[in-house]
Amino acid sequence: MSKLPHELADEFPELSAKMDELLASDKAFAKLYNDYHEINREVVEAETLEHPTDHFHEEELKKQRASLKDEIYKFLTA
Repeated sequence: MSKLPHELADEFPELSAKMDELLASDKAFAKLYNDYHEINREVVEAETLEHPTDHFHEEELKKQRASLKDEIYKFLTA
């Protein structure tokens, strides 16, 4: 499987060890992490037309992804 864009390890490479630590120890972080990856998958599928959607839905997915990414960054830098 090819590497999807916007993977968290690529977005925050300097924080990958902290991500691994939080994934193992914090259920709230793990949920955010999993939610992010689910939304990211949906965005990529829409962008690549694997599962096309209308522009408004795609933009809403991108906003959700950005919001989750912001929350994850707060966890990682707290």
